[in-house]
Amino acid sequence: MFFSKQEIGTGRRTRIEVARPAILSNHYETNAFVAAPADSVLAYADDPARLSSHMSESSWMMGGGRMQTELDAGRGQTVGLRIRLSGRVFGIELSVEEIVTERIPPKRKVWETIGSSRLLVIGHYRMGFEITSQENGSLLRVFIDYALPEDLPARWLGFLLGRYYARWCTQQMVRDTAKHFASFDPKSPAPIR
Repeated sequence: MFFSKQEIGTGRRTRIEVARPAILSNHYETNAFVAAPADSVLAYADDPARLSSHMSESSWMMGGGRMQTELDAGRGQTVGLRIRLSGRVFGIELSVEEIVTERIPPKRKVWETIGSSRLLVIGHYRMGFEITSQENGSLLRVFIDYALPEDLPARWLGFLLGRYYARWCTQQMVRDTAKHFASFDPKSPAPIR
C-alpha cells in the first residue's frame, strides 16, 4: 500500500509511504565531508548502481560473491521507481527489491525494501542519504534503519553481524562518493563515471 505526498504547486511526488512488514528498530549512519557542491554530489549519489558499487565487486565482506543491480526505466531516480539487487553471498542466493520513497534534490533521497526479501544479516530496511551544503563542499550523511531477519538462523546472524554490515555498507557509500570527488575542481564540473 502506498500513500503519495505531492509537492505543492508542481504535481510531482516527493514522497510516498510504504506499508512495512517489520519495525525498523536498528539504525546506523556515516557522515563525511565531500569536496563538491551538493548538486554534483547528488548527481553522483542518485545513481543506485554507482552508490551500491561496493556490493557488485567480489570482496571478503561479500563472501567472495557479488550483487547485481537492476534498474527500471527511470534508473531509480524518481519517487515510486524500483531497484532490484540479486546475487550470491557466501554461496547463498540473495535478492531484494527496493522502491524510492522520497527524493528532494539536492538534499535527500530515501528508498525502502518491498515484498519478500532474501537477505542474510538484515531484514527489511529503509536507507537513504542527506546532503548539506558547506563552505568548499558538502556534508554527506548515509543512513540505514533496518529490522533483523525474521527466520531464526538468519535472525541470530543478524543479531551478531547486522550492525557490522550496516556500518560497512554506509561507510563504503560515503567513502566511494568522497573518493570520486577527491580531486574536484570547483571551476569545472566533475566527470561522472
